[in-house]
Amino acid sequence: MKLEEFHVYQLSMEMGEKVWEIVIKWDYFSKDTIGKQLVRSVDSVAANLSEGYGRFHFNETKHFGYYSRGSLFETKTWLTKANNRKLISENDFNSFMISIDVIGVKLNNYINSIGSKSKKDVTINDSAANDN
Repeated sequence: MKLEEFHVYQLSMEMGEKVWEIVIKWDYFSKDTIGKQLVRSVDSVAANLSEGYGRFHFNETKHFGYYSRGSLFETKTWLTKANNRKLISENDFNSFMISIDVIGVKLNNYINSIGSKSKKDVTINDSAANDN
């Protein structure tokens, strides 16, 4: 399976692009404070998945999955701050929270599946591919 076919990676990439489209329109102060942090955290979700995916060792893959999950939760905090400060609409905020919940479940399933099958059954990066 290719990284680009990995569902949790696709969802993470999509959320990053949606965040970018919103933040790029903010004024300088908002971009420089919340915007940069938000974009970095949301982009790190997919970036850590891809780095772990490319390591080809289940311990490192799992390790980067944890980093990805941490970035997902950081993203939730920055989105909450952006919503509280009226930088994003309530609809966008609610949509992002749903996406975070979906990605979080898929990410947890992926992390839990890493190393759970014998080497002869699947390769590390193919495990739980259909669920994630």
